[in-house]
Amino acid sequence: MTDSTEIPGAGGGPLVDQRIDQGAALLRSADALLILAGAGMGVDSGLPDFRGTQGFLREYPAIAKLGLRFEEVAQPAWFDRSPELAWAFYGHRLNLYRETAPHAGFRQLLDCGRRKKHGYFVFTSNVDGQFQKAGFDSERIVECHGSLQQLQCCNRCSADIWDAAGETVTVDDATFQARPPLPSCPRCGALARPNVLMFEDWEWNLSRTQAQEFRFQGWLDTLRQVRARLVVVEVGAGTAIPTVRNLSERVAEDFGATLIRINPREPEVPPRHLGIPLNAAEGIHRICGLSE
Repeated sequence: MTDSTEIPGAGGGPLVDQRIDQGAALLRSADALLILAGAGMGVDSGLPDFRGTQGFLREYPAIAKLGLRFEEVAQPAWFDRSPELAWAFYGHRLNLYRETAPHAGFRQLLDCGRRKKHGYFVFTSNVDGQFQKAGFDSERIVECHGSLQQLQCCNRCSADIWDAAGETVTVDDATFQARPPLPSCPRCGALARPNVLMFEDWEWNLSRTQAQEFRFQGWLDTLRQVRARLVVVEVGAGTAIPTVRNLSERVAEDFGATLIRINPREPEVPPRHLGIPLNAAEGIHRICGLSE
């Protein structure tokens, strides 16, 4: 059961103001901050939510003409079937993420986390690398679906994962095909693919994410040992793929912490937690501003 019946529409109101005050007080008193983020975190930076049907159609009309949905094109089979199409899709996204500046809310959360006695950790389902770009320590981030900023070999000639920084992907907008040369494996020369978990993907090299999760678990273990006061802030994570939401609720329950869920469309929370129906940048600004 949730307290969703108590939440007014997005835009605020007395109850939202009250919850922001409560959230700010929790941030002030906590000595550790866990930040969890879904696709909604990047919307205020200008990034589209690709799982939203309209957003996907708007960004990729050429793919829409083929009758493909996001879930159908975001599959590793396309790197065999049509490498130019696969890299047009992922190359466009990689270029977009490189060009996008994280909104101010990223920095506000970072400043808040840095002030905590036991620091912060980030857990995100986003593959855009925006937290690193905003200055967050890469050793304190879990990217549970991988990162477009990293590559792996399609032939799996080794367990290597390498940085995509040296790769340039040029997309022909008229045909929506990536122009050669396409990213390739430096070891064997085969086609490379992003180190992200795709749909119907049995080839994802998850070793990098596993290492991140190991560090995250170590941080949580330390917090338990010292009985740290943890606050959990979740931003822009939806219910369609509830990985982030499930983890935030589980960690909050485990630590007896309060979950602050910032989400304009799905702010519902379990009893005693705080659901705030605001966009990422506004919700973070209001809570962090009062917590300083």
